Amino acid sequence: MSDHVLYRELIRLSEAGMPAALATVVETSGSSPRKAGAKMLVRHDGTTLGTVGGGRVELETVTAALEAIREGKPRTVAFILTEEHGHVCGGRLLVYVEPAASRPRLIIAGAGHIGKALVRAASFAGYRVAVADDRPGYADREQLLDADEVLTGEYDGVFAGLSVDGATAIVIATTGFEKDFAAVRGALRTPAPFIGLIGSARKREALLRTLTDEGYPPGEIDRVTIPVGVAIGAETPEEIAVSIVAQLIGQRRLHGGSGTASGRRELPADGGLQAAAAAR
Repeated sequence: MSDHVLYRELIRLSEAGMPAALATVVETSGSSPRKAGAKMLVRHDGTTLGTVGGGRVELETVTAALEAIREGKPRTVAFILTEEHGHVCGGRLLVYVEPAASRPRLIIAGAGHIGKALVRAASFAGYRVAVADDRPGYADREQLLDADEVLTGEYDGVFAGLSVDGATAIVIATTGFEKDFAAVRGALRTPAPFIGLIGSARKREALLRTLTDEGYPPGEIDRVTIPVGVAIGAETPEEIAVSIVAQLIGQRRLHGGSGTASGRRELPADGGLQAAAAAR
């Protein structure tokens, strides 16, 4: 199979926002089934295109590729080609596995003023954006031209109709407590590692108390960041959107390192910084 077939598929997957990894034989010695330069594309569901040699070499390479996709980090895998690996040639093989760069994915619950501004800011930053609202008049593609997907539906179930994986971020900016909390419950049923919620210290306390009373374990509750966004004194929908995108970038690039957990900063009890319902 020619390399351009693999690259075409890699481009297709990237444009569709589907994770993948490219495995390349970078070094061989002795007798080996494939030579340096042989490539195999591994999709997020474990299906492949191309080959790096078959047998256990291929199975273990697929496993390494799926781990690279999940962690977002490249790796190398070395093989001694014995019968254990399905080969008797006795050679050596080194495979470099690299997760393919794809557009990070953001799902926004709420298409009010903040939601619209966040669609624009996130799209500009390179995110593949889906936005949902329970109001048909707001879930309008003509008003959300930068969104890749626009959906209408109740917030507690809208995520079931979207592709959500361990690399997806969710931001919730609906019109009130009940809808916010319904969206949080729906988001917690997904594997999204980052769930951000517009809100105040008072809303954070109410959410934590509600989720605890409903039996959510601390590890699940910790996935919710409230208030979402870095502390830049943001007031307008556009400023709030910038603060949220900055946090998303930090969370993705720094893997949740210092400076991204702004949900723990002190806020006024009523949260004038973010929570004005009219701004949504």
